[in-house]
Amino acid sequence: MKSKITILGDGGWGTALALLLVENGHSVTVWGPFPEYITTIRNRRENELYLPGVKLPPEIKWTSERDVAVAGAEIVVLAIPTKFFRPVLTSFVGLLPAKCRLVSVAKGLDEQSHKRMTQVAEEILGHAPVAALSGPSHAEEVSRKIPTAVCIASADRACSSRLQKVFSNAQFRVYTSDDVAGVELGGALKNIIAIGVGVSDGIGFGDNTRAAIITRGLAEITRLGCAMGAKQATFAGLSGMGDLIVTCTSRLSRNRAVGERLGRGESIEHILGEMKQVAEGVRNCAVAREIAHEKKIEVPITEEVYAIIRNGKDPQHAVTSLMTRDLKSEA
Repeated sequence: MKSKITILGDGGWGTALALLLVENGHSVTVWGPFPEYITTIRNRRENELYLPGVKLPPEIKWTSERDVAVAGAEIVVLAIPTKFFRPVLTSFVGLLPAKCRLVSVAKGLDEQSHKRMTQVAEEILGHAPVAALSGPSHAEEVSRKIPTAVCIASADRACSSRLQKVFSNAQFRVYTSDDVAGVELGGALKNIIAIGVGVSDGIGFGDNTRAAIITRGLAEITRLGCAMGAKQATFAGLSGMGDLIVTCTSRLSRNRAVGERLGRGESIEHILGEMKQVAEGVRNCAVAREIAHEKKIEVPITEEVYAIIRNGKDPQHAVTSLMTRDLKSEA
């Protein structure tokens, strides 16, 4: 069954999903906030800022008009960076069709409330439940039809089953879950660990160090995620370990790239000033740290990433702090 789908967000991931969904035969409209840039994408059939080099088919509709974007939409995909998530959704209040399904693909936490993005969407738009799609899925590779597997989670199993069929094809395999919290938190917290891995690589450490940070990072994510209501098993899956691995090791990872530049001695202000796209871990390390303190959960890697980004701690000293912590059992 083919659907009328609207994607809110004209970034790389929103654009890659538009390509995927059009390929699956759906009617797709992408909304972006800047009329001039939307016109440029439409005319050139390329998203030069966020997904350069990928030709876009004429079947994808592009608009900056909110009411036009969501008119008649059966599914609305929320592909908005967490920094802008709350204000953008607020601007759509009262415009979405009452029976449309919502899917969040944002990987982060709300700085204001510490809520997950599906929770923010439910709060603002009044639609529930909102599903979450996450997993190891670089937009650049999805747009080139590189085989990819992700997870979609919803409290409504019929909803997740329907959305699974909407997104799946021979190159994009979707699994379902009822653990919305776990799927979202895996996608949000792994960005912080990826910055830590990047710092290690930037300093010049090797594979041993990278493997240690990824492995202990997964333990840290699982510990905090479970304290926030997620299921432990979810973090061993695509939206947990899978997304962590790809974000910590890929040259396409923005969070890893930020960490690598920090490890080489660049300031966070200089790095962010040169970036066109968002590295969610930069903002979310503070949120995750605050939540961990509230719940009395140890998150040593997050603490050191925060210290480097927010307090200017020397990356070498941060590694020393991690390596000289009190000795303990792995379990």
